[in-house]
Amino acid sequence: MNTSDFYTYLNAQQTAQQYLYSCYKGMEDAESKSYQNCNTFMYYLDHGLRFYENGKKADQVVQPVLYFYGMVHLLKASLLTERPDYPESTSLLAHGVTTRKRKKKQYTFMDDEVKIQQQGLFPYFSEHLFSMKKFSFEKINMEMLFSTLPEMNDFFSLQNKNKMIEIGVSESLLLQFPIQLLDNYHLTDKAFIRRLEGFLPSIKEIKIDNSNISIHLGKSFSSSHGPFYVHMHDKKIYFPSDRNHFLPISEIITHYLILFNLSMLCRYEAEWWGDLLLSRPDIDYPFIHHFLKITSEKIPYMIGKKLMDKYKNQKLF
Repeated sequence: MNTSDFYTYLNAQQTAQQYLYSCYKGMEDAESKSYQNCNTFMYYLDHGLRFYENGKKADQVVQPVLYFYGMVHLLKASLLTERPDYPESTSLLAHGVTTRKRKKKQYTFMDDEVKIQQQGLFPYFSEHLFSMKKFSFEKINMEMLFSTLPEMNDFFSLQNKNKMIEIGVSESLLLQFPIQLLDNYHLTDKAFIRRLEGFLPSIKEIKIDNSNISIHLGKSFSSSHGPFYVHMHDKKIYFPSDRNHFLPISEIITHYLILFNLSMLCRYEAEWWGDLLLSRPDIDYPFIHHFLKITSEKIPYMIGKKLMDKYKNQKLF
C-alpha cells in the first residue's frame, strides 16, 4: 500500500478510530480517547491534504502559506497518534519559531535566519515525533537548511558547492564513504565510524581501503533523519560532504523551518516577495521555486509513511 492509499484508508471515522486505538494501547482510557479524537484526526489529515492539493493549483504568490498550513495540519494529526490530549495548552498553538521583523538592506533569503522558541508547535512536535529535545543551534540560516535536502544538491553543484555526496541506496545493506571525507571532517577513520554508529542500525562489517570506507549493515537501511537523507525520486542516500553541514535532525524539521520563513515573507514582505517572483533578481528564486515543488510532494509522502510505518509496527497489516 502506498501513502496516498493509506491516507484514503484513514478517511473514515471507523478506520481513524481503530488506528488511534492501536496507537493508544497501554495508555489510560485508550478506547474512549480514540473515539474522542477520531474526527479531529481525520479532519487534520483531510484538510492538510486539501491545502497541498490547492497549493499545487494556486499561484506561486500564495503557495508557501498553503503548503505551510498543510504541513501543520498533517503534523497535528501525527501528534494525535502520540499525544491523545494534544493540545494540552494554548501555548502549543504558536508556531514555535520566529524570523527577523525588519529585513536588512541587501536582504537575501539564503542568508536569512529563523530562531527557535522554547514553546509552541515546533519544539513540541520535534520532541514528541522525533525525540529532539535540544538542538545544536538557536538560529539557523536558509542556506544551511537547503544544504541538507538531497533534492537541492544539484543546484548547489551548479555553483561548485557540493553540499552532499551519494553513499548508497535506500534499503541497501552497504554504505560507502570516500576516504577523502575524513579530511573534511578532521577525523580518523575510527573516530568517523564512531560518530556514525548512533545513527545506523547494527553494523556487520567495516572495510577500509585507499578509496572508501565501506560499512556493511546487519539490516536494510532507509532514513529521512540527518545526517542521512534519502532523495525522493532516485532513492539514493546522501550524506553531508563537510562537517559544518552535519545536522542530525529530521528532514521534516528542515522543511518546517524553511516553509515557515517563506510563508512569513509571502504574508508580510509583499514588496520583496513580489520582486522575487516577477524580477527574479538573484539565486534566491530558483532555489525557492525548486524547494516549493519538492516540499509539496515530499512532506505528504514522508508524514504518510511515518503514519503507515506506525500502523505496520502495530502488526495490523
